[in-house]
Amino acid sequence: MSQQGARPGTRRGGTAWALVITSVAGFMAALDNLVVTTALPSIREDLGGALHDLEWTVSAYTLTFAVLLMFGAALGDRFGRRKLFLVGIAVFTAASAAAAMAPGLDSLIAARAVQGVGAAIMMPLTLTLLTAAVPAERRGMAYGIWGAVNGLAVASGPLVGGSLTEHISWQWIFWLNVPLGLALLPLARLRLAESHGTGAPLDVPGTLLASGGLFGIVYGLVRGPVDGWTGPVVLTSLFAGAALLVGFVLYSTRAKNPMLPMRLFRSRAFAGVNAASLLMFLGMFGSIFLLAQYMQGVLGYTPTEAGLRMLPWTGMPMLVAPIAGILSDRIGGRPVVTAGLFLQAAGLGYLASVVTADASYAVQLPGLIISGIGMALFFAPASALVMSSVVAKEQGIASGANNALREVGGALGIAVMSSVFAARGSYESAQSFVDGLRPAVAVGAAVVALAGVAALLIPARRRGADTPTGHAASLPPAEPAPASAVEPASLPTAEATTR
Repeated sequence: MSQQGARPGTRRGGTAWALVITSVAGFMAALDNLVVTTALPSIREDLGGALHDLEWTVSAYTLTFAVLLMFGAALGDRFGRRKLFLVGIAVFTAASAAAAMAPGLDSLIAARAVQGVGAAIMMPLTLTLLTAAVPAERRGMAYGIWGAVNGLAVASGPLVGGSLTEHISWQWIFWLNVPLGLALLPLARLRLAESHGTGAPLDVPGTLLASGGLFGIVYGLVRGPVDGWTGPVVLTSLFAGAALLVGFVLYSTRAKNPMLPMRLFRSRAFAGVNAASLLMFLGMFGSIFLLAQYMQGVLGYTPTEAGLRMLPWTGMPMLVAPIAGILSDRIGGRPVVTAGLFLQAAGLGYLASVVTADASYAVQLPGLIISGIGMALFFAPASALVMSSVVAKEQGIASGANNALREVGGALGIAVMSSVFAARGSYESAQSFVDGLRPAVAVGAAVVALAGVAALLIPARRRGADTPTGHAASLPPAEPAPASAVEPASLPTAEATTR
């Protein structure tokens, strides 16, 4: 018999403890997406390696994190959310220590991949555990704090990485996680109550198909500039990856309990916001990956100086996101998200046009600010659009799918834009780096602009409509779920019903 949520009497901690534990865990996982970017030149100097090796120090984490997010959530539902949350923290903490002690790039990349596995188990369960511990009337505030902490992690990633690299060593970007993880383990064990999901069987075939397909495509993109795009390994990897993804889609249309039901994409809102998310992260992550190296390797900034100079871009969501939320409540999420994506694209296009071997920071600043405002306008209402695009009982899987596609976009962005960079430039001189950087960032701008076009596909909010289940009308009718099979609480939805 399945259990759903924790009974009120089994609650061990309360709102405050649950908020602290889940927010710190989310901070750790989100921070490690970008914390490595400003440390890459130091890692390359210490451990050696070429561009494609450095890509994998970022992509190995992002890829394993992305492809296992929904599987991690399913494991928690099946075997106990707190239990799997503890497993995720333990794996993430141990892998962080292994990354800090890595003697070479291969071992560092392997440790980063294991870190991503731990984060994929840990991250999707943070919101589920928080929901079970917080009374319904206080969940909006709790989700807001949780989201702000995760936003802080994204914003401070390059700065934290740069500061630790410059003032101590790059290894400390990984050592930082160890005391946090060790502190969270007993707190989570003692202060969080156990809960289970509906007991649906795990979708092992779907997970294997999706993971294999994504790995094949990203591996082929990373190796293409090195081995040649017509090389047998590259072609085999790309074709095999594409075939596995096609197999995943076909399998998911027929499976009884698929990891990602394909019918969700019949909703224009769900399909549009997920396509926009994938493309947004593709262009954004790839650009940050290269621009962080440009500021250090070409312009000569220290890691800390580079991190600080990236803050008008990466830190802007902390200032603008509340305004974006208010706008989204008043006029709907689609215009806010669309405006944000086109601003992000404009900012990247501007940067592509002004970067030179000796560009001043003042010249770059407008592009960084415009990109930051655009990113902030996207982040705030995007989650609400995802949640309002499906019926309430499917909001969990919708959230997991959206987060997974964002992470996949990040991994693909680094691979694709590094390939563009390698085709036109190199690390040999400042000018050759800029020669590769310009077309790569221009591609990033074009991809984010395409994300804006995808966002236009999201149906507009109907005036006066306020049904909390959102775009349910576009989905096939679903039978009512029994009370024991419904999530203890649905995430709050700011977006009203769409056409």
